[in-house]
Amino acid sequence: MPASSNFNQAIRDAQTSSIVGPNVVQKALPYVGGGMVLTSLGVLAGVSLIATNPSLFQPLSIVALIAELVLFFIATSAANNANNAKALPLLTGFSLLTGFTLSGIVALAIGTIGIGSVGTAALATGITFVIASYTGQRMSDSVGQALSGVVGLGLIGLLIAMFVQLIGGFFAPGVFGGSGLELMIAGFGTVLFVAMSFLDFYTMPRRYSDDQYLAGALGMYLTYINLFVFILRLMIALQGGGRRN
Repeated sequence: MPASSNFNQAIRDAQTSSIVGPNVVQKALPYVGGGMVLTSLGVLAGVSLIATNPSLFQPLSIVALIAELVLFFIATSAANNANNAKALPLLTGFSLLTGFTLSGIVALAIGTIGIGSVGTAALATGITFVIASYTGQRMSDSVGQALSGVVGLGLIGLLIAMFVQLIGGFFAPGVFGGSGLELMIAGFGTVLFVAMSFLDFYTMPRRYSDDQYLAGALGMYLTYINLFVFILRLMIALQGGGRRN
């Protein structure tokens, strides 16, 4: 799961209904789309490497993951300070590395349930975005704040469940490594990030000023990347190939 440390802060900031960035959503959306394109290129590079030289992919993916986390925190700081000239190249590198690190689960999906699963997950993510972009910006304060609380609790629960799955799978793979737990986590994660995709359009104008559009774009980008990943995980688990990325 890509870095998501700014989700809880966004949810907390949504407790106020004052608009601080009336145009931030419109300014952020092109960069969300650009990030998705760069991530796709990173996925293609990773999947190609897995197919041609799988022994090289694992060490490179570890290096890429570390670099991805470093770029995330530096880029987040720059974007939150509206230092967009510094943040943009950092986010470009972050998006490419995110795609490379996600190529493992994409390759797994292609190998277990076919390449069409990737297209299905991408299509489902896109449809969610279209619906959320219309509905989320028209969400009332009462609904938005209630959804913020539910999503915040859900995110904490998801992180705990994934941690238990990771640790339990290491010590007792027969108990925690089965498809049943993976199906529950993948299903819950999918529902959670669908809700978060609606919430993003409500929280972004209330958290970010118009000059902080790259910070808003990063938060929305992470939501849809995670949604895509959990849809893939759910499809794999439904086919009995449950395993964690």
